[in-house]
Amino acid sequence: MKAIVFDIGNVLVRWNPGPAFAPYLAAGDSVAAFLDRVEFDQRNLRADAGVPFADLAAELDDPADRELLAAYPARFGATVTELIEGSWVLIDRLREKGLAIHAITNWSDETWPQGLAAHPRLGSAFGTVVVSGEIGMVKPDPAIFQYFCKRARLAAEDCLFIDDKPENVAAAQSIGMAGEVFTSPENLEAALIRRAIL
Repeated sequence: MKAIVFDIGNVLVRWNPGPAFAPYLAAGDSVAAFLDRVEFDQRNLRADAGVPFADLAAELDDPADRELLAAYPARFGATVTELIEGSWVLIDRLREKGLAIHAITNWSDETWPQGLAAHPRLGSAFGTVVVSGEIGMVKPDPAIFQYFCKRARLAAEDCLFIDDKPENVAAAQSIGMAGEVFTSPENLEAALIRRAIL
């Protein structure tokens, strides 16, 4: 194993879209109801593939919902306020072992700069970082993993990919990467020890 490839959201940085909307919802409305009403998960994945939030908001019928979704990029910093410190400790230990550290993230190109502003370490932690919104591909499409390998000049078999979503790990494994589903830094540490990586 030559390289460890991390997902970022909910592996290295906690992501919760709720705080970008909660202060601006009408009385009696809830974040869960809003996210369900605007089909946020599906629209956010399209944003991760490069579709602007303004275009996604324009598809909504309700003017208040349109305004809230269009404002999401400007308020994105509120969604990523906390690093998952235990994961960063593992990154430091892996780097000390001589392993290269990279990242593949489903992240809108509109909100990635806010993520970097909130956590500057994201801008220097990785040898190669693939941001889905910058290239128009999203996990779990195997093509994004193939793109990463070509860009990083690595064979898939030399990489361990870590993500909190099993379908993304399965996609990485489908092109020959090893994979681990992230649930906590403690469980990841145990998995890395089992693999004799740590």
